[in-house]
Amino acid sequence: MKSRLATIAAASVIALCAAAPASAAVTVLTFEGIADSTAVGNFYAPNYTFSASTLALVDSDAGGNGNFANEPSGNTIFFFTGAEIPILNVTNGFDTGFSFFYTSATAATVRVFSGFNGTGTLLGTIDLSAQFTQNCGGDPTGDFCNFTNAGVAFAGTAHSIDFGGTASQTGYDDITFGSDVAGGAVPEPATWAMMLAGFGMIGCTVRRRQQVRTTVAYA
Repeated sequence: MKSRLATIAAASVIALCAAAPASAAVTVLTFEGIADSTAVGNFYAPNYTFSASTLALVDSDAGGNGNFANEPSGNTIFFFTGAEIPILNVTNGFDTGFSFFYTSATAATVRVFSGFNGTGTLLGTIDLSAQFTQNCGGDPTGDFCNFTNAGVAFAGTAHSIDFGGTASQTGYDDITFGSDVAGGAVPEPATWAMMLAGFGMIGCTVRRRQQVRTTVAYA
């Protein structure tokens, strides 16, 4: 009887794995290697191109002008100056989801579009709150010390994103294509974990990183 139950459990696990949705390809832009206060522009070309107002910003702890702390990766983020809303165009497009970490002194909205330059069908919207000083700890040297994971899942193929926020008041890092969790983690649906547990199996878990009115860049 035990042998038969084990066989049934194993077969069920195999069936579940076969039925589980495949993960889309995930790409993460960290902005490391771009000089402080210089345009991101074509750094990630030809597939990823940022509008002129988008600049890289290096943490002051690493010798830059960044007034931020607890950044999720490396020492560099991106922000924007001027009235122009920054646009990111993706030449080959992407699907499944879009995400990032952000720190902001103002509420903002990020939108994902099917066409280039913020045109076409609106595929997804991410609302951001003014959370830059909330629940901060660790690195004490930057006023913008709360980086929050934000993202959206969507259907279809996207070719551009317009980033909301206020000039010099909102920063972004770990821009992620193909996942609604920044950094590329793809959450396993709870249904699969529950069914695997029913057969005495240990399900895989995915961690969501929760990593924040001056200015994001020092004068």
